[in-house]
Amino acid sequence: MNTDEQPACIWVDADAAPKAIREILCKAAVRTQVHIWFVANHALPLPKSEWIHSRIVAAGFDVADNSIVQSARPGDLLITQDIPLAAEILDLGIDAINPRGEPYNRETIRQRLNMRDFMETLRSSGIQSGGPTAFDQRDKQSFANSLDRWLAKQVKAKR
Repeated sequence: MNTDEQPACIWVDADAAPKAIREILCKAAVRTQVHIWFVANHALPLPKSEWIHSRIVAAGFDVADNSIVQSARPGDLLITQDIPLAAEILDLGIDAINPRGEPYNRETIRQRLNMRDFMETLRSSGIQSGGPTAFDQRDKQSFANSLDRWLAKQVKAKR
């Protein structure tokens, strides 16, 4: 449960969030009455609801990330592909998952950061390392399942 006794909410590093993930999140927010914040440097097409919010930040390096870090509270959930942001959020006691439904955790985040840095070094030296596989139906289902587990944990914490 959120340490300020406010209901937990969901934060989305939305600049790179796939449309399918935004749709799942919006439906879940309305269904479960959980506030969700999409933080991006541009307007996103989102349904109108008292549970769905958009925060547009200035373009720039880590502007959206900083906005999320300053606003999220322990007990909240962050959706992001940004591994350094996930590491920072985990240190604050905030849960995080990526858009493929993979949870970030304190035991593995350093390994993910090291691999990210290694791949960045390869790319900067001209070695083509490819990229992630295309987002597919299995990723969408995995994300929905991870989100449902987090939401169920919130319901249990309220009891």
